[in-house]
Amino acid sequence: MLNTFNILETIRMIQDQCLDIRTITMGISLLDCIDPDIDKACTQFYDKITSKAENLVKTGEQIEKEYGIPIVNKRISVTPIALLAAACPKENPVKFARTLQKAADTCGVNFLGGYSALVHKGFSAGDLELINSIPEALAETSNVCSSVNIGSTRSGINMDAAALMGKIVRQCSELTADKQCIGAAKLVVFCNAVEDNPFMAGAFHGIGEPDCEIHVGVSGPGVVRAAIAKYPDASIDEIADVIKKTAFKITRMGQLVGSRASKMLNVPFGIVDLSLAPTPAIGDSVAHILEGMGLECCGTHGTTAALALLNDAVKKGGVMASSNVGGLSGAFIPVSEDAGMIDAAVNGTLCIEKLEAMTAVCSVGLDMIVVAGDTPADTISAIIADEAAIGMVNNKTTAVRLIPAIGKKEGDMLEFGGLLGSGPVMPVNQKSASKFIARGGRIPAPMHSIKN
Repeated sequence: MLNTFNILETIRMIQDQCLDIRTITMGISLLDCIDPDIDKACTQFYDKITSKAENLVKTGEQIEKEYGIPIVNKRISVTPIALLAAACPKENPVKFARTLQKAADTCGVNFLGGYSALVHKGFSAGDLELINSIPEALAETSNVCSSVNIGSTRSGINMDAAALMGKIVRQCSELTADKQCIGAAKLVVFCNAVEDNPFMAGAFHGIGEPDCEIHVGVSGPGVVRAAIAKYPDASIDEIADVIKKTAFKITRMGQLVGSRASKMLNVPFGIVDLSLAPTPAIGDSVAHILEGMGLECCGTHGTTAALALLNDAVKKGGVMASSNVGGLSGAFIPVSEDAGMIDAAVNGTLCIEKLEAMTAVCSVGLDMIVVAGDTPADTISAIIADEAAIGMVNNKTTAVRLIPAIGKKEGDMLEFGGLLGSGPVMPVNQKSASKFIARGGRIPAPMHSIKN
């Protein structure tokens, strides 16, 4: 039952602690749009996307006014485009990307994800063509996002795909060097990708999902940090309890918005993604939550333990607030998008190796990390393989969104602006992994993958 205290508390969370709904994302299946005539396929899926998502932005804005809850982004995810490209083997898949951009412009959404391929066990028809077209596609479009899944706990890691993606990431940066290398910031390489992720750049609409649905991604690092600050002398288990209760409140807001959007748009409610998604804004940082627990600076010893506590408590609190929890759900640690992470990276406390350790216990992976522009493709591939191995062995989603900053060196800054923020060029190990990457093949699935 609502009372004055709960209402005022929510108002404070929104006004003073950066609480918002980070995204409402409409997932749309394009399986019924597959056609060997690429022009016909493009026409069909443009018509379907613009028909299904015609009122998505308007609905989000109406919910904002109705409840006073900021909804930062309105997004669309679609069936992995490699599946459509498979039916048009002699055509350039970039035509699909241009159509996706046209659909995004028509619907007025911030991002459209799904220029994607799933190659965790090998390449099937359409996959290589789509992957090789990613740099051109992301350079030609502004709102289209791409992802490639190269591994899973059940299948192992496709090392041929890992080797290829190192080159693709570099090409994405090179083709958009005059735009702050934004191409690489719109590309994610996954292990154990999920089918109902509402967050970009890795969202796509899985083939096991319904024809159309609505997902909600919540935020709220500032709310969690403010809650912890009220208990400066609390024990660790008491802090965990505070985070759980706070995550419950945040998730209830996501559940409310998702249910309302589902009803207004007349499509099923998919999931609430519990992930604490930071921004460069002061007070909206996951790193500052960890520092609020008692760490002098994010990245120092104890950071991984503190992040594990945070991630677990968020999940436990969230699942009690909604029966629709899904997506990634936990805590994101994107360096360029988190003011505290930026500071820790600039002062040298936070390094890629520490971030890699942190990804073993958090929501996703090495996210929005800027490296020197001359970083070799095989080094990028090796970083992707390392992160995929963490996901494979731990049966969790991991990802890499690495941006080689063309023309910049360690210590420089790459400025994106907006939610993507700015990132310091972080050092990488200079020893080569080229021979390891050149071997190709597949890293076998771990023993615990055999569960049937």
